[in-house]
Amino acid sequence: MAVVPAEAKSVKVGLLLPYSSVFAALGKEIDEGFALALERHGAEAGATFEIVREDTEVKPPVGLAKAKKMVLEDKVDVMVGIVSSGVLAAIRDFIDQSKMPLIVANAGNDDATGENCSRYIVRVSFSNGQVNRPMGSWLYSQGVRKIYTLAADYAAGHQMIETFSKEFTKVGGEIVGSDWTPFRQTKDFGPYLTKAMNSGADGIFVFYAGGEAIAFVKQYAEFGVKGKMKLYGSGFLTSPLYVNAQGPAAEGVIASLHYVPTIDTPANKEFVEVFKAKYNRVPSEYAVQGYDAGRALVEALKTNPGDSEALARALSAVKFEGPRGPFQIDPATNNIVQNIYIFETVAGEGGLTQKVVGVVENVRDEPMGCKLQ
Repeated sequence: MAVVPAEAKSVKVGLLLPYSSVFAALGKEIDEGFALALERHGAEAGATFEIVREDTEVKPPVGLAKAKKMVLEDKVDVMVGIVSSGVLAAIRDFIDQSKMPLIVANAGNDDATGENCSRYIVRVSFSNGQVNRPMGSWLYSQGVRKIYTLAADYAAGHQMIETFSKEFTKVGGEIVGSDWTPFRQTKDFGPYLTKAMNSGADGIFVFYAGGEAIAFVKQYAEFGVKGKMKLYGSGFLTSPLYVNAQGPAAEGVIASLHYVPTIDTPANKEFVEVFKAKYNRVPSEYAVQGYDAGRALVEALKTNPGDSEALARALSAVKFEGPRGPFQIDPATNNIVQNIYIFETVAGEGGLTQKVVGVVENVRDEPMGCKLQ
């Protein structure tokens, strides 16, 4: 069992992130957000931090091998990271059996804080259902009645769309059609957009991230769908990371997410200011996830946990006010409880920005089979 010294703590942190491949930009954002949190708050824990970095390459077998190396060879005290839900699923049993505290800073797989939850795994990012469920009832309240859904055909895509669809139909809406596009293989979204446009739907709800998000939004405009049907989606679609590459095609897209850099609170304004000063760009949701992972670790260490068991318990009780608003971990699931922001991408003085048009406060997941309590 890894041990965190009770006094004059030297804490070894294993950052397990994609530093290459399709999600490398996400890993970089999380890493830099985490570093900023330790720079600003690390001393509050009375600790020094040693960082060990390993690249998952977004490959589950590689992620598992690197996790074992960190625990068995590097002897880390705590692990932070994981972008891919597939990598999280691959390392879950090893983390649980080795009793290694893991702070999940992205992977949103619902099962990780549901039926496959672990007392050693705390998620500070989001769950796929948590981000999308509020959009189902919010869209209906805005008069939207018929929706066509599109998403990449992999686990996260299915969970994002299925959660939205369940809530939208529960309140009275109708899903008039759906398509799943081959993950990382779809270059031409034209046939899918044509089907959506001919479906009679009021709008399209989608989940795409990374390069697929950039291509989809640009083709939504290029194929003439924009102006005829509204585009809605999980907020990763128009993340600050991609929106400049999407350009004017992204204007008017409405999406939901747990963080946008335009949240009008003192805590967020301060965070955006220091992040921009250090990295010369606006922080994304991934940067905040890394930052809050660092804050959560510091807050847990401040309670002076003596070993990994105590650190895992302390992480489950973390609560603070952060850039995204009130932050707390639900001890029933070890998933974060947080606000979900509904925002429209609009043209601002310095380029495209995010106009918050709705807030659903303190969104939490039901245990969904998790038996932590």
